[in-house]
Amino acid sequence: MKQQANLIRAGQVIEHDGRRWTVLKQQIITPGKGGAFIQVEMRDLKTGNKTNERWRTADTVERLMTEDKEYTYSYSDGDTLVLMDPETFEQFMISVELLGEQAPFLQDNMVLNVNLVEGDPVAVTLPPHVTLEIVEADPVVKGQTASSSYKPAVLSNGVKTMVPPFIEAGERIVIRTDDASYVERAKS
Repeated sequence: MKQQANLIRAGQVIEHDGRRWTVLKQQIITPGKGGAFIQVEMRDLKTGNKTNERWRTADTVERLMTEDKEYTYSYSDGDTLVLMDPETFEQFMISVELLGEQAPFLQDNMVLNVNLVEGDPVAVTLPPHVTLEIVEADPVVKGQTASSSYKPAVLSNGVKTMVPPFIEAGERIVIRTDDASYVERAKS
């Protein structure tokens, strides 16, 4: 299906130069002189190589339709994740590279959304939030205001994030899986 280049979004699968690419990032750039263009970072589905491409916003690209299917994460086997179809209980294997920077947030029995193009996995989406425990947090600096200051902390999965000063080691917090940012204290 043809679409204008300025409608390209992260997670879409496009066909370019006879190969299939998954879009990682996109940015529309409007220089001071001349027309706007879109800068797209994408990964080749077969080789895994990354490249950057630029299109004028009026150009068209071929977008491939993806099928979304939910799987339950079972376990990791090296660089392979073993997922289970919750309806048929069949096992399905994907590369851990499809998770990208979200890989540390993977938890047992987590429901993942897998995008398939003709049965081949092209992208994996984790739930938007996960609950993790703080294992290390800096002490509060006296005089800081709670509204605007954050302090560094380390989560139980080893990821570093910034948290409000009232959060201490041992507390459970909700984190965004896309950028590892603090959302709130865990309710339970």
